[in-house]
Amino acid sequence: MSEFQKWTVNEPYIDIAGTLLEGPYHDVANNEFRFVDIWDHKLYRLDLAKGPESLKTIDTDAAIGVTANIANADEADELIVGAKLGFARLNQATGKLSYIHKVWGEDDGPGKADMMRFNDGAIDSHGRFWAGAMNDPKIKAPGPEGILFRLDPDLSLHRMLAPVTIPNGIGWNNADDTMYLTDSPTGKIFAFDFDAATGAITNRRVHYDLGEPLEPDGFAMDVEGCIWSAVYGGGKVIRISPAGQLIGQIDLPTRNPTCPAFVGTELFITSAKDIVDDERLPQSVRYGGRVFRVDVGVRGKPKNEFRFK
Repeated sequence: MSEFQKWTVNEPYIDIAGTLLEGPYHDVANNEFRFVDIWDHKLYRLDLAKGPESLKTIDTDAAIGVTANIANADEADELIVGAKLGFARLNQATGKLSYIHKVWGEDDGPGKADMMRFNDGAIDSHGRFWAGAMNDPKIKAPGPEGILFRLDPDLSLHRMLAPVTIPNGIGWNNADDTMYLTDSPTGKIFAFDFDAATGAITNRRVHYDLGEPLEPDGFAMDVEGCIWSAVYGGGKVIRISPAGQLIGQIDLPTRNPTCPAFVGTELFITSAKDIVDDERLPQSVRYGGRVFRVDVGVRGKPKNEFRFK
């Protein structure tokens, strides 16, 4: 694991003109890959057996940052998501949202619900849904007003960490005693002691510091306990060992990768549109808002599912 590895991707796998693609997810049972466009309020679904030509686009009621499967869903097409106002059920065939828990109340002050939206998240080993809220850039530039929430299977809501700015990738080590969380503008991925039985987090510390004026974005974890973190603005995904060492890098033809997800031993990587028009960019970074894939020779850690109690 100590030998540095490098991969290069030259073209997109899914060549669409997305704006802010995020939330990649491999639905193993249905052999589907899905992702969202937060900015344009869209859900995309792909039949992996058929490839990019099978891509379906579903308009959603609001911005969705992250999706997860439900183990005991009422309907086959039902997901749980972090949306504009909180945690919701999503019918992924119609794009209709039904809120389970809107997270903002009177104590948060006037306008808080409009000013915020959910970003990234993940389900832990006990079926709890962790997701972070941030300032909605359509309303206000991101600042230290975000909160990391935890929704439990009994639908109780917990505010776990504040303030955060842009809460991103969340995951757990193989021993299930450490949780990782990215706060993008800090350039850092943090680690916490994690109590799996209670869902408590303590002892915040830096696991990896990018050490440059770029932002770690969403991440995926592999079966060896390594983090694969998208570097927004850096045109790459980096692999970080359990010891917090940089041990691999994927170079991409876009400046703005947002989040990777494993499909077998391949990483599928979403990205965001560049602020510069494609025609004015060098060919090597011209594919913002597309999805890429690359075989990295290791499998991802299986995803947990939410289970209503």
